Amino acid sequence: MSVTKPCSSCGYELTLKGRFCPKCGTRVDRNAEPETQQEPLNLRILYIMVGLLILAVLFPPWQTPLDQTPEFLGFHFILSPPLEGAQRSPILHTIQLFTIAVAGLYFSWVYRGKE
Repeated sequence: MSVTKPCSSCGYELTLKGRFCPKCGTRVDRNAEPETQQEPLNLRILYIMVGLLILAVLFPPWQTPLDQTPEFLGFHFILSPPLEGAQRSPILHTIQLFTIAVAGLYFSWVYRGKE
């Protein structure tokens, strides 16, 4: 008489020698495998990061018009540029967005929920 135990997934009677259930294919000794848990990110920090990215799009860095000496004019609302002909500085805007994104991901990792 052989000793059997039920499969934890489908209930099929298994012999103790097998590693997998012949009916459903589930590994028999699942408890022997360590289950890896992913550490959750702090969602509050991610929401703050998204808010900052939205503000960065609404308040881009402006520079002087092309016919004037290049000068950084600062952050103004996108619908009200500081001078007529002023344009958004693409490189400064890219740096601004990238910095906010990296900082947000870093802080969400640093302040992740540890249980």
